[in-house]
Amino acid sequence: MLDVKEDADAVTFSVRVSPRASRSSITGVHGRALKVSLAAPPVDGEANAALCELLAKALGVPKRAVSIKQGEHGKSKVVRVLGVSAESVRALVETGAT
Repeated sequence: MLDVKEDADAVTFSVRVSPRASRSSITGVHGRALKVSLAAPPVDGEANAALCELLAKALGVPKRAVSIKQGEHGKSKVVRVLGVSAESVRALVETGAT
């Protein structure tokens, strides 16, 4: 099950990314993290930007509401999103947003 922490104005959760996929999409859960495939390569922050854009679109928030708190240089990341609930994040697993 996806582990999502909620505070007054934001949610924080783990993400496991797979860069250089054929297309960007949310593919399920990896352990307790949201599993995301990204078409962007892990070069010059392109994959991080693609991750923030994908999550913002899927959750219906502006890109500036999504930030990477940990793991900018690895496949395992911790992401913080302003203005959404934990239930909205958990629903991403079921909808498989692209």
